[in-house]
Amino acid sequence: MDFHGDIKASDVENLRKKINLIILSANPKKDEVLLRLESPGGMVHSYGLAAAELARLRDKNFKLIICVDKVAASGGYLMASTATKIIAAPFAIVGSIGVIAELPNFNRLLKKLDVDIEQHTAGEFKRTLTMLGPNTDKGREKFREELNEAHDLFKHWVSTHRQQVDIDKVATGEHWFGTQAIDLKLVDELGTSDDYLMSHSEKQAVFQITFEKPKQLTSRLTRILQGSIEGLIGSGIKQLKRSRFNWHQ
Repeated sequence: MDFHGDIKASDVENLRKKINLIILSANPKKDEVLLRLESPGGMVHSYGLAAAELARLRDKNFKLIICVDKVAASGGYLMASTATKIIAAPFAIVGSIGVIAELPNFNRLLKKLDVDIEQHTAGEFKRTLTMLGPNTDKGREKFREELNEAHDLFKHWVSTHRQQVDIDKVATGEHWFGTQAIDLKLVDELGTSDDYLMSHSEKQAVFQITFEKPKQLTSRLTRILQGSIEGLIGSGIKQLKRSRFNWHQ
């Protein structure tokens, strides 16, 4: 199966459905799962869910192979670290075990334009930083604390699922090419997804799991109508041909 990740990990719902299908229909004693993963990362909670979905396969004792042909960085690597084995192409980008957040502040500009901003919260840290109002040192400190908490969760997940990794060495936010990542034990083998699939297709049946949205009723009706019109036109043309032929007789 494939996962192409954007900043929101929007494909996680499809991933969940595919994993449900595998758990319900496959045999962990005979079958293994290969995920072709491509993602530069994104939102912490979205990629945390994607990694947790993959962990369900491991919990059910499935062998999970994750192939990285291009990139699995940040949240993408969070997902990849869940694998039984990670295979990366030589120039694939992996790692980036870190957390980043940035936002502009328009408060001084708004003051120049005589625009006032009011913000009301219940709870001291309901809003730590704001783009429109003034920020405080206390709010900044709390925001950095939350970033560090997310980073600690990231490191704990990777070190739990890849115990061979020196987490303090690699959790610097840096990324590496596949040829470097293998020395850091961030990946297990160098290769491509095609290499792996072709080498196993000789001995095993290979199935690709895809998810297609059901056609809407209007779309189905349009298709039926188009087919009916095409059928009528085709019948009309045949009748016209017969009429012309008979006329010439």
